[in-house]
Amino acid sequence: MYTTLISADDLAAHIDHPQLVVVDCRHDLVNLAFGRDAYAGGHLPHAVFADMETELAGVKRGEDGVFRGRHPLPEKKALAETLRRWGVSDTTQVVAYDAHGGMYAARLWWLLRWIGHEASAVLDGGLPAWQAAGQPLSTEAPAARATGTIGVRAPFVPTVTVAEVLENIESEQRTVVDARAADRFRGENETVDPVGGHIPGAKNRFFKDNLHNDGRFKAPEMLREEFEAVIDDPSEAIMQCGSGVTACHNLLALEVAGMPGAALYPGSWSEWSADPTRPVAKG
Repeated sequence: MYTTLISADDLAAHIDHPQLVVVDCRHDLVNLAFGRDAYAGGHLPHAVFADMETELAGVKRGEDGVFRGRHPLPEKKALAETLRRWGVSDTTQVVAYDAHGGMYAARLWWLLRWIGHEASAVLDGGLPAWQAAGQPLSTEAPAARATGTIGVRAPFVPTVTVAEVLENIESEQRTVVDARAADRFRGENETVDPVGGHIPGAKNRFFKDNLHNDGRFKAPEMLREEFEAVIDDPSEAIMQCGSGVTACHNLLALEVAGMPGAALYPGSWSEWSADPTRPVAKG
């Protein structure tokens, strides 16, 4: 069972296993058709496609009409139904991949842990690593699978609400870590959300800092050393980003480093910045 990362070679050795489901998570925040178009142009054999906007995220406004962020969590029941449609059962090994260093694949990895499914991993290095290993791509639709039977169990991962993050500004009990690029964190380049900046007191750990130049994750000991310079206790840490997607990359890196327990703030900056009454820091 793989629970964090899987190498291209290991995945290739198991690619035809009946208890394996591979999921293509490619996406683009600006061009929403990119992922599906890229999938149609060539994907890993047997892979299914996951739509970030409709399958790995829920509705942007709650029943009360309040904005929940650009990529709020899907309802657990809806997520389980999607997974079953892909053929995922409780005994299935799921492998997620993208072509962006895992920034989108980590979201599916985290969502599976959120509904209590442990056998979830990200292809280390993604599509480029698969191709560098000389492995083939396919343009064929995957063969029909029997509907899966995955259930919803107790989560392996915690979450926090916007109210808890707001309260933490006063208590300073937990460390908030922002996975966005430094210029967005500082409020110098905000092209997606209503206002730039960050949650007061937050620290910045750009998700790409978890990777080597080839897009593969750094070694566990290196990740641990780097994260220990940012947080003291993972169980008292909150990971966030623009909309709760790339924060999952930091959560995956923490697991690889042997530092589990950090929480996700799903609404992240997109939810936070939508309310002008919430404080904003810059610089």
